[in-house]
Amino acid sequence: MQFLRYLPITAIAFNCLLSYSTVAKEHQHHHTSPQVLQLNQGAKWQIDQSLHTGMVNIQQQLQLNLDAIHYNKFSHAQFAVLASAVDKQLNFIFENCQLAPQADAQLHLLLAKMMQGNDLMKSGENKKSGAVIVLQALQEYPRYFNDSNWQNIVH
Repeated sequence: MQFLRYLPITAIAFNCLLSYSTVAKEHQHHHTSPQVLQLNQGAKWQIDQSLHTGMVNIQQQLQLNLDAIHYNKFSHAQFAVLASAVDKQLNFIFENCQLAPQADAQLHLLLAKMMQGNDLMKSGENKKSGAVIVLQALQEYPRYFNDSNWQNIVH
């Protein structure tokens, strides 16, 4: 019977905690909305030669290994080598790219996704998912950047 005496107080406290949790999540949601790639007033962003070169080199490295990755025949050591090659090209892009500030900001969103995938290939449990993220970033690239010589990976 004493349990019933404390039941209303417990219910009120539980309800308050739920309400606080919901408000906190909503507040966090409004302040951490992710940035998304956008076009330049409906047009693709202009690129420079170093961006084209770095992206093509990343694409070629991935394409060379795509079948082995897809069919789970790619070893941890091979993922490490691939990730190192992607790192090298990302560094090349960061060091040499001369885009306009707004285009550069958009590029950084795309490269952040690529870096996330590359980190998974280096040290993640599911290295294949990292390769998939890099591939997705490569597929997004021509949607937002005006690279007239770009050829998508056909797999």
